[in-house]
Amino acid sequence: MLKYLKTHGEAIKQAIAEGKYKPNPVRRVEIPKDDGGQRPLGIPTVIDRLIQQAIAQILSPIYEEQFSSNSHGFRPQRSCHGAIKQAQEHINQGYKYVVDMDLEKFFDTVNQSKLIEVLGRTIKDGRVISLIHKYLTAGVVIRHSYKDTYEGVPQGGPLSPLLSNIMLNELDKELEKRGHKFVRYADDLMIFCKSRRAAERTLANIIPFIENKLFLKVNKAKTVVDYVGRVKFLGVSFYEKDGEARVRIHPKSIAKLKARIRQLTARSNGWGNEYRKKKLREYITGWINYFKIADIKSLLVRLDEWLRRRIRMVVGNNGRKSKPSLPTSRN
Repeated sequence: MLKYLKTHGEAIKQAIAEGKYKPNPVRRVEIPKDDGGQRPLGIPTVIDRLIQQAIAQILSPIYEEQFSSNSHGFRPQRSCHGAIKQAQEHINQGYKYVVDMDLEKFFDTVNQSKLIEVLGRTIKDGRVISLIHKYLTAGVVIRHSYKDTYEGVPQGGPLSPLLSNIMLNELDKELEKRGHKFVRYADDLMIFCKSRRAAERTLANIIPFIENKLFLKVNKAKTVVDYVGRVKFLGVSFYEKDGEARVRIHPKSIAKLKARIRQLTARSNGWGNEYRKKKLREYITGWINYFKIADIKSLLVRLDEWLRRRIRMVVGNNGRKSKPSLPTSRN
């Protein structure tokens, strides 16, 4: 890579400056989703990834000044934990009904013309706008076959998270203008209301803006209005204890954990006990670091017992001295 840049770097910079650089199509790969489907990712070439990263590094500080404090995804100094804590604050203020919004195939259906229009309000250098547009329309290679990309923002490149936030910032500003309490992490959006009727009215009123102004599609089958304790947000759900909003792990997240542990402990994967233990500890430690925001102490006790039984099935009685267990948690 370094050798290639030393040889061709100046020519690439000149082509970009003159507006002549042409990005390569991205390579399409698919990764499994929690619902059993597949999430398409577009993997850019190394050079295009480098150029996209450079664009993102320049534009991110500019747009950070415009982004909403209610937006937490793919932003510096922000995280899922911040989004969850903000949701707790809204619940504690009495906003106990939510619009759990699902934007249908958001990354695949972004209207590129609308996105370019939004970018043009801030970016005044036409070469930058043109280069971003070229990345949007560079096409995709699926199993050695080329396909044009007339809509969407390909997931997988350094630029796509920023572009998605720029697009959805239009929705954030509209919600703020209407005085709504909401939390957004990427395309996961919850709008908080004080009653079911208010939430239903909010949903009915915001759909025309999303579909007619931003040209996005609301998945009406998956978008729900419900009591906040019955919805899943970033892997957790909420409940009230002593008049205070608390966080617990959603049952689907627990089921996903167990399914992954079954994969890691399957006899058929051919792993040795030491390597299996290493992979288990890595996964479990990451899982607990994410969900430590929730009330998990009693859950960890039950999961630890389940995990030990699972391990005994795999390694037998001779493995008792080296059985991995769940790390302790302060919660």
